[in-house]
Amino acid sequence: MRSKLFQGALLLSVMIWAPAANAFIGLCCGKCGGNMPMNIPGGGIPETKEFRFKLSAMTMAMDGLTRDGDSVSADSQLGMPMMMGQPTGKFMAVPTSMDMRMLNFTMGYSFSDRLFGGVMLMHKDNSMEMKFSDMMSTMTGQSGFTMDASGIADTMLMGKYRLFADDPLIPSQQASFFFGLSLPTGSIDETNSNHPLALRQNELLPYGMQPGSGSYDPTIGILYQRSASPYWWGANAMYTARIHDNDRDYRLGDEARLDLYGMYQFRSNLLAQLQLNAEHRGDIDGQMDEMLSGATGHVTQGMAGSPLTTPQYDSNNYGGKKVLATVGLQWQPAALNIIDINIGVPLYQDLNGLQLEEESRVMLTWYRELPTKGSIRFKTPKGKEGSLGF
Repeated sequence: MRSKLFQGALLLSVMIWAPAANAFIGLCCGKCGGNMPMNIPGGGIPETKEFRFKLSAMTMAMDGLTRDGDSVSADSQLGMPMMMGQPTGKFMAVPTSMDMRMLNFTMGYSFSDRLFGGVMLMHKDNSMEMKFSDMMSTMTGQSGFTMDASGIADTMLMGKYRLFADDPLIPSQQASFFFGLSLPTGSIDETNSNHPLALRQNELLPYGMQPGSGSYDPTIGILYQRSASPYWWGANAMYTARIHDNDRDYRLGDEARLDLYGMYQFRSNLLAQLQLNAEHRGDIDGQMDEMLSGATGHVTQGMAGSPLTTPQYDSNNYGGKKVLATVGLQWQPAALNIIDINIGVPLYQDLNGLQLEEESRVMLTWYRELPTKGSIRFKTPKGKEGSLGF
């Protein structure tokens, strides 16, 4: 009888404690929600009086031309731009592929239980392969060239204010208000210096090749997150407004994003994630119609928008809608450190005008938490000065 009672109690204990064995606080601190994506903002506010550092390297590949949703060949877009004084819709050069590489460094600090602020610095490297028409190939002796630009991009000031949380220490449901301001630290004056014709080397690069926007752009958003360990999920809605023209008399299109994500934590130091990332970008307002002509700095009009160049100078060939699927892994190699890798591929693209389609994007991130002496996670072991850990 006692044996049966013991076996029954043991079975009941296993049933009660088995789910708990799979319960995790998360790779990040419990107060910030336990787990959060590294490529989009998380919904929670980190522990008070702690720093956050994030270093991310991202590459995005684009390949193949599309016009209003239909694939088109590069050759079909090449030819004589003008005949009998009328534009033909053809170009002397068109893009065939593009690689965009970005390096982002973010530093943030939790000022209180509700307020987190940070700054993100960015460096951008754009490289686009261009194909020449037969006439341009004859003139230059080349089939094409590489159009590229590299430099500091715009700087983002950002913050999160927690609207509510169901638990002040380890919330399972919370929402935050996101606010940010992009500062025009990136250049919009880069020139086409790689062009094989000297007369075109001092013209401005097209809009999408410039590292910066040239404008002060506010962003607002709502971030929501829930959890039931070992599952985490959330939704972000964000909007960036372009509220004024830059010094080149244009402004980039407004941007709206909706990100849905889910995470499953396999072990105390490993999780997998799946995201749906939808974005809408408006076309460019205004027209870049100035070009630097040589070392004199003299400004001439009209050449950048000329049909004799490429479709990237047409402001109508920017913006559109995309939906991507992103998968990734997060690994905690040591306390307060997270390594994240995610890969995104487009599920749907509806782009304005003539553009290159996105093929894939990959991001690798190192994330570091740094509690200060004011944090409840800062410990001072007996006989030691101080320690950052649990």
